[in-house]
Amino acid sequence: MELIWTLLQADFLGTPAYFWVIFATVVITLLVLDLGFLHKSQKEIEAKESFILYAGYMAIAFAFGAWVWYSRGSQSGLEFFTGYLIEQSLAMDNIFVIATVFAFLGIPRIYQHRVLFWGILGVILFRAILIGLGAALVMSFSWILFLFGAFLVFTGLKMFKTSNEKPSLEDNWMLKLIKRNFRVTEGLHGERFTIRQIDPKTGKLALFITPLFVALIIVEFVDLIFAVDSVPAIFAVTQDPFIVYTSNIFAILGLRALYFALAAAMHRFKYLQYSLAVILVLVGIKIFLVPLGIKIDTAISLAVTIGVLAAGIGWSLWKTRNDLPEPKPERPLASSAE
Repeated sequence: MELIWTLLQADFLGTPAYFWVIFATVVITLLVLDLGFLHKSQKEIEAKESFILYAGYMAIAFAFGAWVWYSRGSQSGLEFFTGYLIEQSLAMDNIFVIATVFAFLGIPRIYQHRVLFWGILGVILFRAILIGLGAALVMSFSWILFLFGAFLVFTGLKMFKTSNEKPSLEDNWMLKLIKRNFRVTEGLHGERFTIRQIDPKTGKLALFITPLFVALIIVEFVDLIFAVDSVPAIFAVTQDPFIVYTSNIFAILGLRALYFALAAAMHRFKYLQYSLAVILVLVGIKIFLVPLGIKIDTAISLAVTIGVLAAGIGWSLWKTRNDLPEPKPERPLASSAE
């Protein structure tokens, strides 16, 4: 027991190992409860259940943040909550793109949770790699923060220009690459990602992937692309890998739970991207100032982020109060079960 306790107290990326063990235990428990109990059988998740799930995930994230505040001090606690909110803000755009992917591929709501759940496992892995790489770069080359800041400002300004453009998958190179290199079934086969059937070209039994697996590949790729923006953004708040990673993962878990409520109201958030663009620019400026020895108080960053996000949501809801949902895009892959 003494050896185990010594190992748990050992330093891992600047944090005692038992902090990481507790975090991993919480996340694994949430995933087991989600798939093993709450969604053991496939069902369509309604908006009400989505809000309840999100409230549960948010409560757990806040409890974890409170524990970080208590055990590591108020500064670490503020950094956790600020990172959590920034990631939630930036990931909202991700949610809308994922909803577009599902609509384009004709994935019924009853199977969307399965894709999102397995997609979370990829998020946990890829975010760990990106954050580990980012932390190593910051520790070795402090000037890298200038690049992070400039990149975020550039991305934010670019988002201003493209805010009215709708994501299109018609000529998406990723979709073309998948269809060129994999055998893809014409329709869904229940909740299955792969199936063996006769290849009409060869007349032999072959492994095919279903549109559900195509959706999973694209969702993972979308997550990776959005991580390139969100991970540097949190480094503006703190360079502590534990705070960066835990706030990131808790935010993603919560938003995935909220997906089914947000996806049904996509047309009501037309102006949210302007808020996200402002947040990216402000975070970029903040991270650019860090190497210069100018540090903006974390509490101020948290307050500004909340204000900008609330303004974007409020303005969107007001301006679109009479708008009707937009028609779904045409589906390149049939969604009828075979």
